[in-house]
Amino acid sequence: MPSYSLGPALENAGLKTKIWVIDHNYNLWGRAIDELETPGLRKYCNSIAWHGYVGDPSAMTRVHDAFPDSEMYWTEGGPDYTDPKYLTNWSVWGQTFTGIMRNWCRSITTWNLSLDEQGKPKIGPFPCGGLLTINSATKEVTRSGQYWAIAHFSKFVRRHARRISSVAHAADLHHVAFENPNHEKVVIVTNAGVARNVSLQVGGSLVELPVDADSVSTVVWT
Repeated sequence: MPSYSLGPALENAGLKTKIWVIDHNYNLWGRAIDELETPGLRKYCNSIAWHGYVGDPSAMTRVHDAFPDSEMYWTEGGPDYTDPKYLTNWSVWGQTFTGIMRNWCRSITTWNLSLDEQGKPKIGPFPCGGLLTINSATKEVTRSGQYWAIAHFSKFVRRHARRISSVAHAADLHHVAFENPNHEKVVIVTNAGVARNVSLQVGGSLVELPVDADSVSTVVWT
């Protein structure tokens, strides 16, 4: 049912439910704009759900620029459990999550919290794994690279935090900064290059941060 029909139906039933459109990949950004331009739709729907399998997260900024009050949510994306680096590709996911949050997204939801060693249960012919893998025979729990990357965001960035501007001078240094409701400043740095020292400055405060190669680091200013 189109959302411009679903919205009135929910309203007539006395239900206050937010409707999100698209729920698919970045390459459908044009469709998102078309839907938001539909007369009457934005009374019931002003939010877009995105997946990260195809396209680039900058597509979300294109939609934001057309509709600055629209809300973006990242609702699906998972690691390939057959990837030899499934357990150690935290810097890949650090870059991914940074790109999501730097392009107006308000939240990140991964493909699944926990699945078995074959990505089951699943509903499609694709090798998406979970944040955690629970071996169906031994019950051993292993943590994916995606798990370790998202921990930097979920542990330190609080609900209702605001993303704040940040700049860097190295192309292989990915970063995103937030201000928590208690005024803490949080900077998450993903280093896709060699080990180095990074100078971080917030206002008049300066810290020298040694970062390992292929790493994700978080600094919190209180």
